[in-house]
Amino acid sequence: MIKGVKQIIFDLGGVLLNLDYSLTENAFIAAGVKNFPELYSQLQQSDLFDRWETGRMTAEEFVAAMKAASETPLTTEQVLGAWNAMLLDFPIRRLQILQQLRNYYDLFLLSNTNEIHEETFNNTLMQAHGIPNIGVFFDKVYMSHRVGLRKPMPEIFMRVLEDNGLQAGQTLFIDDSPQHIKTADELGIQTIYLQKGMTIEDDVFKQMR
Repeated sequence: MIKGVKQIIFDLGGVLLNLDYSLTENAFIAAGVKNFPELYSQLQQSDLFDRWETGRMTAEEFVAAMKAASETPLTTEQVLGAWNAMLLDFPIRRLQILQQLRNYYDLFLLSNTNEIHEETFNNTLMQAHGIPNIGVFFDKVYMSHRVGLRKPMPEIFMRVLEDNGLQAGQTLFIDDSPQHIKTADELGIQTIYLQKGMTIEDDVFKQMR
């Protein structure tokens, strides 16, 4: 087991759930939004995604904003389908690892996400594995759109620590975004940066077979 660690905080997308952002880009382009890469970059630089991922925008408002930003008329179904295209699968080995880790550690989930994706990935988990939601593997779940904070803000890390009486030095955080790792490091949390091509089953918990 990992030295000095009593609890582990997991990121979701790219760590537990496989993602492919290019599928969302390709789906929007196929729907007629030929400038989607430019559009997506512009929207990311606005406060739209900050409001979306911190629960200050409803799903209906998000869909309307995406429609309004597009030069091509889009249906709600096209927006939802394209937006969800990036969400892939939960490899069974990762879920088994979570079950094993619960014998040794308190587990927490800390994810930047939104209500559309939360519903979709939980449906995927149910259809593929008969598990109703990702929360069954964790002592507590922190979704950005539910708590009104998002990574890499230090406040959301402090919320997890303070809510649960955790010591930063006894806490491990696993994420695939360097800016999130940087904040956790600065707060004294132990970290593992899951770089591109790495997985928790092959590179972090390989011994748990």
